[in-house]
Amino acid sequence: MDDSSSPHTCEGLRRTYEGRPLEEADLAADPVTQFASWFADAVDSGLPEPNAMVLATASGGGRPAARTVLLKGYDRRGFVFYTNYESRKGRDLAENPRACLMFPWHPIRRQVRVEGTVVRLPREDSAAYFHSRPYGSRIGAWASRQSAVIHSREELDRRYDELAERWPEEPPIPDFWGGFLVVPAEVEFWQGRADRMHDRLRYRRAGGAWMVERLAP
Repeated sequence: MDDSSSPHTCEGLRRTYEGRPLEEADLAADPVTQFASWFADAVDSGLPEPNAMVLATASGGGRPAARTVLLKGYDRRGFVFYTNYESRKGRDLAENPRACLMFPWHPIRRQVRVEGTVVRLPREDSAAYFHSRPYGSRIGAWASRQSAVIHSREELDRRYDELAERWPEEPPIPDFWGGFLVVPAEVEFWQGRADRMHDRLRYRRAGGAWMVERLAP
């Protein structure tokens, strides 16, 4: 009989990381270039959805939330994702425009963490991406009032069918949907090493330049 008052441990899941060293001399001059290199390694390794990232936000009152979303682009400005602006993350970012991203590339013993401010993308950028999505995803963006309570799956499916009938070819971009840009202030590169002696190198913006700091694991 299970005793729910007894502690449950995960000791048997311990793993040893045998990654190669990450030295300051290995890093690119800026974090986006370094991210591009590691992202290419993640793609080449065959990881499923290497662009999956954990997005952490907090409301204006400090209530935290995290969820997995997909990175849809990046450049020297920052990191882009798209969502329903009326979702919980959208509301959080309206109240508190700061976020943290985490790329958990565990099979290759690496992680990347990004902290920064968040701004909405220009409407034309969101529209261009929206119209590049598969038809079903565009209808789905209209059908799902993300994070809202619904009575049943049938209600959601019925709304999808109604909208597909309304727009059989080209649904317009919803006014409640679009992109966000996470503008990095800090980007940390984590390389797993043996005996929990991991390498953690962090880029931190100092004025108009990036400085690199080593963090204790």
